[in-house]
Amino acid sequence: MISNFRTHLLSLSLLVGVAAPWAANAQAPISDVGSGSVEDRVTQLERISNAHSQLLTQLQQQLNENQNDIDTLRGQIQENQYQLNQVVERQKQILLQMDSLSSGAQSGAAQGSSDASAAATQSNAGAAAAPAAPVQPGDANTDYNAAVALVQDKSRQDDAMTAFQNFVKRYPDSTYQPNANYWLGQLNYNKGKKDDALYYFAGVAKNYPKSPKAADAMFKVGVIMQDKGDTAKAKAVYQQVVTKYPGTDAAKQAQKRLNAQ
Repeated sequence: MISNFRTHLLSLSLLVGVAAPWAANAQAPISDVGSGSVEDRVTQLERISNAHSQLLTQLQQQLNENQNDIDTLRGQIQENQYQLNQVVERQKQILLQMDSLSSGAQSGAAQGSSDASAAATQSNAGAAAAPAAPVQPGDANTDYNAAVALVQDKSRQDDAMTAFQNFVKRYPDSTYQPNANYWLGQLNYNKGKKDDALYYFAGVAKNYPKSPKAADAMFKVGVIMQDKGDTAKAKAVYQQVVTKYPGTDAAKQAQKRLNAQ
């Protein structure tokens, strides 16, 4: 992941390096236009202006592409942190269960041998009559990780979107629901489907306000509002992010946007 990020930074540096000579020519002072006719000097000025415009357009395109990649990397980092927290929580639960089993075993050791024999007889009878354990219809953790793996392959973004859509429908009670909806928002945003992205991001912010993804999702709602030209709504959303999620990276980004307005 870090290697990919460095690659993006290197590509941006190379772009700036290649563009620098062009920019130097594009930024030539008007006094260097020449001493020809008025028409010639106007033509040279137009060329310089066109060079400026082309350079700025290419730089903006590259910055937009890098921003999408950075957003994806940030989401993956947050996802790894979330999964790590889940693992720690599971370990705590396992330790508590082990303590409970240990206490139960010590209590059971005090019973007489006759009680143990009776329990064994009942256990054998119950085992013969008990039906087989039902097979679980699916593994939410495995399906979710498989969808995240598709996100990391840029050639399979559509497959990733389908995988997350299926996950949302199949595991409505999963703790990964806010994460899956956030990824659907990010994938749609990367493809330019801002209305669909807005639907998913707003859903995360509204339905899962305590999720680690909530702050970023609300910030993305503000970004989309700003992209649409609705600066008033964007400003209101940014202020909500700063107030509701202080100290988060999303709040810092929202404050920067507010300061720039």
